[in-house]
Amino acid sequence: MLQSRLITRQGLLSIALLAAAFCAGAHDVSAQAPPRTPSDVVREFYKAMREHRFKDAWSLTIYKPAVEGLTAEEMEDLRSTFEEQAARIPEQVEITSEQIEGNAAKVFVKLPAAESTPQVTSQPVTLINSGGAWIVGDSANQAIVIKAGRRYFLDAVIDANQNAIEDLLKNLVGLEAIFALAHNGSFGNVKALVGAGFMSDDVVEPKSTGYSFHLTIANDGKSFVAGAEPVRYGHTGKLSFWMEQAGKIEKIDNGGKPLNPSK
Repeated sequence: MLQSRLITRQGLLSIALLAAAFCAGAHDVSAQAPPRTPSDVVREFYKAMREHRFKDAWSLTIYKPAVEGLTAEEMEDLRSTFEEQAARIPEQVEITSEQIEGNAAKVFVKLPAAESTPQVTSQPVTLINSGGAWIVGDSANQAIVIKAGRRYFLDAVIDANQNAIEDLLKNLVGLEAIFALAHNGSFGNVKALVGAGFMSDDVVEPKSTGYSFHLTIANDGKSFVAGAEPVRYGHTGKLSFWMEQAGKIEKIDNGGKPLNPSK
């Protein structure tokens, strides 16, 4: 009775070999699971974006090299930008069809009616097959992202912030001219311009622009100078700006310090 319960060393070896064979077979089964279709990838991308799993989402696209090396702090710097993009994605994404031609594919997504598009529309999402897997994007932009690497999104935010501040300064000349016509030739400070409806608070809000903007009006109200510096140099911007009332703009990378050409 006792002997029948004993397992010999040979028996143990046989069991181990059977277990190994079973595990190998299970691995083969999982390895043979069908790859994700272009439609699967688009669904997963939208889902991850809606759930604010931004690294997971971008890893399904040509932008994977732009996020895989980012630090937690850098991801936090980009969070507001990613959240804005995620907010544009409808809660319900309906895929109507997909087209595959070689290593390129298009997935057609049905977009619900909105204020900007009162009718239901269908928009194609482009994908490419890279390394045997479908990813969102195209080959031309993939090459750009690979070249820029982890700086791609970081530099894109810096460029966007710098362009927005320069546009603000360019528009400021005209806004001040209109304001002066209604105020006996006197220019207005930021508070006065906002109060007159010429600009909104968020246009000069550091959290939204990434820049500290300042506008100085002369004591007689007949002249002004404006400037802006990045809130965090190298993160929200690199260039410092300065402009006098005639509209001549100076912009220099001086480490994030205020720029004052008159001194």
